Amino acid sequence: MTTATPIPVRPPLPSALSGKTAVLIGGSSGIGLAAGVLLRSVGARVVLVGRDPDRLKAAVARVRSAGPAEDPGDAVLAVAGDAGDERTLAEAFDRAGHADHALVTAGGLSGAGPLTGLSADDIRTTLGARLWPAFAVARAAAERLPAGGSLTFSSGILVLRPAPGLSAPLSVAGAVETLTKALAVELAPARLRVNTVRFGRIDTPLIRSMPGLDSDAAVAAAGSTAPLGRIGTAEEAAAAALFLMANNYVTGQVVTVDGGESLT
Repeated sequence: MTTATPIPVRPPLPSALSGKTAVLIGGSSGIGLAAGVLLRSVGARVVLVGRDPDRLKAAVARVRSAGPAEDPGDAVLAVAGDAGDERTLAEAFDRAGHADHALVTAGGLSGAGPLTGLSADDIRTTLGARLWPAFAVARAAAERLPAGGSLTFSSGILVLRPAPGLSAPLSVAGAVETLTKALAVELAPARLRVNTVRFGRIDTPLIRSMPGLDSDAAVAAAGSTAPLGRIGTAEEAAAAALFLMANNYVTGQVVTVDGGESLT
């Protein structure tokens, strides 16, 4: 029987995140950026981490616009760098000063291709580029987050509905879901929570970079056969991450946000 202090009890609504600080890895675009906007709108401080300095600058302006007119200078901060670079992550947590939550949405479908058409280097690169950042962020978060803090990863519903040519990237997404459960158990004594959001098709720059999905009409057509008749918005996806940050009694879970597509 544990004698550690129980995890703190607090209101499990996003409004309880006011005054908290979240480090968003991949926060300059898509779901990460949407999470930053939602967090700032409820009064949370935000540290955005991304590779592109210009996109980061634009993201800071957008997130800051979601806060009050008289926004403190440190309400929205940015750190340029790669999610797998431990020095970048250390800088992000240092800039935060006191971080309460971390969200990892960086990534894509790199490494796609038939198994026999991928080289050993292709596979190693895919595994390293996607799985190592999850471990790197977890290592940083485990040392920096307080009791009641949370770490949230992301994956996708193709883990449940694999498509040909995606064995490498989907193996990484599946590994992240397994890592979520393992870390939830390992970090529970420190009263840190670890979860993953498994996203379906979400209208982000990533999905619009795919062939045939570069216009509003194409995205609408693609979503017309989904159970709810459309593709999800980045804000709808990001709201799940806020739920996991705010609710102190959820850990080790994979929450699916896909408009019911995994049911069909």
